[in-house]
Order: sequence, then structure tokens, then C-alpha cells
Amino acid sequence: MTILNVKNMTLRFGVSTILQNIDFSLDETDKLGIIGVNGSGKSSLFRTITGVYEPEEGSVTIAGGKTVGILTQDGAFSSFCGSEDGTDEIVPEEFSVLELMLRSRPEMLRMEARLAELETLMNAPGAQHLNALSAEYTSLNDRFLREGGLEYRGRCASMLQRLGFDAAAQGQPVSTLSGGQRTRLALAIQLSREPDVLMLDEPTNHLDIETTAWLESFLVNYKKCVLVISHDRYFLDRVTTKTLAIENHRATLYQGGYTKSMEQRRIDRALAEKHWRDQQKEIARQEAYIAQQRAWNRERNIIAAESRQKLLDKMVKLEKPQNAPAPIRMKFTKSQESGNDVLSVRELSMAFGDKVLFENLNFLIKKKQRVLLIGPNGCGKSTLIKLILDKLTPTSGIIEAGYNVTVGYYDQENQNLTDENTVLEELWSAYPHLPELQIRNALAQFRFVGEDVFKTVAVLSGGERARLTLCKLILSHMNLLVLDEPTNHLDIDSREALEGALEQFDGTILTVSHDRYFIDKLATRILMMHPGPAFIGNLLDYTVEHEGEGYTELVRYKTAREAERLSGESEAKQATPNLTTAKADYLKNKQNAAEERKKRSRLQKLRQDCARIEEELAAIEAEMAGDAATDYVRVAELEERKGALEEQLLGAYEELEELETWAATLA
Repeated sequence: MTILNVKNMTLRFGVSTILQNIDFSLDETDKLGIIGVNGSGKSSLFRTITGVYEPEEGSVTIAGGKTVGILTQDGAFSSFCGSEDGTDEIVPEEFSVLELMLRSRPEMLRMEARLAELETLMNAPGAQHLNALSAEYTSLNDRFLREGGLEYRGRCASMLQRLGFDAAAQGQPVSTLSGGQRTRLALAIQLSREPDVLMLDEPTNHLDIETTAWLESFLVNYKKCVLVISHDRYFLDRVTTKTLAIENHRATLYQGGYTKSMEQRRIDRALAEKHWRDQQKEIARQEAYIAQQRAWNRERNIIAAESRQKLLDKMVKLEKPQNAPAPIRMKFTKSQESGNDVLSVRELSMAFGDKVLFENLNFLIKKKQRVLLIGPNGCGKSTLIKLILDKLTPTSGIIEAGYNVTVGYYDQENQNLTDENTVLEELWSAYPHLPELQIRNALAQFRFVGEDVFKTVAVLSGGERARLTLCKLILSHMNLLVLDEPTNHLDIDSREALEGALEQFDGTILTVSHDRYFIDKLATRILMMHPGPAFIGNLLDYTVEHEGEGYTELVRYKTAREAERLSGESEAKQATPNLTTAKADYLKNKQNAAEERKKRSRLQKLRQDCARIEEELAAIEAEMAGDAATDYVRVAELEERKGALEEQLLGAYEELEELETWAATLA
């Protein structure tokens, strides 16, 4: 049964056409993904469906008696501002997270309150009209049970838990929530209401991978109609059964999720262009024939020309297929070569007061690696990035950049933009030495053309701010890119352009991301923080074997390790009562041997490291005494490098001395 019908709908604001002749319908269990570049009219389509905007032409019809729920990008929940009886206006910021969640089902609260009132009336001394009160109580209680009254409080708390609100966060006032938390709360509210038509605008923004996977599972099993605007290709492929692609104010409906629909879209575009070209050739051929017949100017030639002209006039002319919006073109420019060891993190720990984010992290990033940093929200990924950039001080541990490393940084909040600047001023102030033509060309590559360059930064959308920040970044010269959630707010075309640019970048990349499609395509190595009970410590360091399958490989590896852990626990429980002393000794000896091998390997590496550092120090001293003796700038650089090496060598010597002592006791 059709639940939503959009018929030849056109939406205009003044002389600007936003959507034109939009035509599609959905059944009760359809799941529609809506895609298109930022600014193509996706959110405007949602507002038209919900009645916020009135179409200039056509109609939007929702089946009678069906409920509609919508999640907007700003995570607003102003529709839940009233009191339980709907009479008092209450600011939602006064509620706790759980209270606002419960108020998303006001009918449940009203039934609860009335049942409690009826119980009081029936139990009062000298109660009257008991039969009527009892009948009302029985009827209302039956309805309360049918609609899940006994479970709804527990379901609300459980859904909040799945979306990242633990027991403490559920008691937190709404006024204290961040923008991302407000969006997650608004999402929880809509999911708990279970409307017949569920409309979600960018629901995976601010969700980590684990929570996104849960949301996918929820929506796949949701037995009602879903419309979702998203740029998360992995999410779209798993949830949606139809795709509406909006381009050049028009929309085309395809069967299947993102990948399937894009393949059909490519085929359709190629066919449309071929049919149009073939028709143009035929028109040209007919017009040439008509012109030739008229040139001969005999009676039978004139008759033939007129006959052919009539056929040509009756031909249904095909519209020339419109070009897709101009793609973003990105190319990161690398500075001079860095050393092979780009970034060393040793025994790094970080805490804020009593809250420990992570402890004893150790990893070494090599030149030209593409390292994806992933993990659940709140595990410390962005904090680790800030520590690496020296924006925070660690509780303990060492972070050391390698030789000749220059860093380019992308901040997910775009906090390094000045709201008062125009787009042109923002970029030009960062690179005042560049001519205006080069600045404008760079902006044009990121779809800032014409009057767009005179917009102030304050009025830019999230996607426009992200594009401007990336534009600033590509003009810098760096050999280490540090990116914090670079695909947030970018449309699919922009994400694909960014992926291509990063694949071609001839430097080193460290990036935080929850975009599984992006991780799959880009990662050559994955650092997963707090990987779970199957792993020891706060960090899983995984090297990708097949490029283009980074996230997929990691999932397979984690699944296998988790299965091994569960199997090992099961075997241990069964074997513990029968474990012999000999077997226990064997396992202990095996563990000791493994530890000995690890220490010997570390000893050998320390000896090599010390020799390498000593050689480099000798070379620096020779240069300072020779060619660089009169070059004060170069001497300063060498002194700085020498100090860092000496500190590194001192630490290596201390560890080496301990291991040398250990090795001597075994000899």
C-alpha cells in the first residue's frame, strides 16, 4: 500500500528553482536513501513532505492516519516542549535527558497519570462510583498494556544507552549537551516513537562505528517506511532498498542501495547521452536532405522536402542530458622529504582528573603510511590528535616527530576559520603572498565561484566550512597530514574527491574517521583504540594486507580473535579441574620462552638504534665544525636536532643497560 506520494512537485523560492517535477511514491515498508551534492535540495524535500514548505506546483500526499517523525540536522526537539497534558509550555533544557526522552510518548505519560489517579480514587475511604471507576481503569489499563506501557520506560533507557548515554548521562540536563549529543538524543526520541514514516536527515553524524552499526540493524528490521538523507555510503548500502538521486533540481528513483543505484545511474546517463547524440545526428541528416531538395527547387523536390519537414516537426525531441555538478578537484602538495620514522609515540597516557582515557600507548608511524585512527566516541581519539599536535600535555609518555616532518592539520570543528572574513579573505589571509587569480582558482576547485567568494564564513553551512578548510590545507606544504573526521559534512562527490587526493598524496597520513567506506578505501594501517576484551591494552595496531579492504579486513580479524577468546575461555573452564602440574609447568615455560624471545629482539633493536643515533650525532658534529660553521641558521637547526637525538639516545641507553644486565644473567 502506498503511504507517501509526491506528484510532479516543484518548489521555488522567489525566482530560484529548488526542486522541479519531483515524482515518486513509497510503500509502507520501503526504505529510501536520498543522495545529492550539498545544496541540491534534499533537506528542502523533507520540509516540503512535512508541510513546512508549500510546493508551487504538484502535490505531496501522506496516507490518512499515518504518523510522521523527522530528525533534522540541528537535532531540534522543540515539538516536545509541552507538559504531560499538553497545556503548559516548558523549555526542554529544563528536563534531564531521560525525562525528555519519556516525554516523546506523552500519551503514555497521560495514561500512567490517569491510572494512578484512578487507583487513588478507588482506594479512598468512602469511594463512590466504584463500578464506573473500575470499568475505566480496566479499559485504560488494557490499552496501556497493549501499547507497551510496562516496557516503554525500559525501552527508552535502553535506546539511550545504545546511542551513547550511560546512566549518568541520562540524568544530565539537556541544556548541558553538546551539539552532537543533542542530535543523538533527537534521534533516540524519533526511534522510540516508531512513526509510520520515519525521516532522518544525516542520522550517522556524531555516531561512532559501533553505534552506526546498531542503527543500521534497527532500521533494517524496522517494519515501516524510512526516508534517509545520508552521505555514508556503507550505511546506505546496508539500509536502503531504493535510492532517490537529486541532481540539477530534478530527481530520479532507482532500485537498490547506493552502490547498485550508482551503477544503474551511470548506465542510464550513458544511454541518455547516446540517444541524444544519435537523435542529433538524425536531425542533422534530415535537415541536410531537406536543404538539398529545396536547393534543387523542382516540384517533386519541394514536395519531398515538405513531407520530410513534417516528419521532422513531429519528432519528439530529446532534452540534452545536463552535466553533473562540477566535481571538486583536490591535490595535496607535499613539502620536502621527511625521515623514515615520521611519528613515535611511547608509553603515552592521558587522563583528565580521575577519568583515564588511555594508558601506555606505543606506536611508530613510518613514511608514506596511511594510518586510520578509529574507536568508540569518548575513547580519546581527538585528544590523542591534540597531544600529537602539542595542543595538550600528556599525563605521561613521549611523542616525538621525526626528522624534517611538517604537519598539515584538519580540524573536524573547523575552529581555525574566522567568522567575520569573507571566503576570499579567509583564504587570502592565510596565503597573502599568492596572487588573487591563484586564490580564486583554488576556491573554484572547491565550488566557491562567482558571488560565493564574498559570503562571510559565519553564514556558511557545515559542508561549505569543511570545503573551505580543505582548500586552505591543500595550499600548504606538508609531508604529514593529520585529519580529524575529514568526511563529516562532505557530500558523496566531495568524499570521493578527498579519497582520490589522499590516495595520490606522496606523504604520510594520520586520520580519525568513523566512515567505514573511507577506511576501507584508504587505510594501509589501522590503530583501533579500546578494541575490546579479545585484545590486551588500549590499542590494536593492525597492518592492512589488501589495500582497498582496510575496514573489512579489520572486522574479519577482530571476529576471528573474539571467537578464539570465547573458545579459549570455554576450553579453560572445561580443562581447569583436570589441569596437571606437568601441563601447568609446560604452559609457564612456554610463556617464559616467549618473553625471553621478545626481550632478545628488543635488545637487538636497541643496539641498532643506538648505533644509528650515534652515527647521526657524529655526522651533525662534523657538519657543525665544517660546512655549517658560519651558517647560524643551519647551526641552530642542527643544535635542535642534536638535542632531540641526545635525549632519545639517553633513554635508549638506560633501557639497553637493563636488558644487557638481564642477558648477562642468562649467559
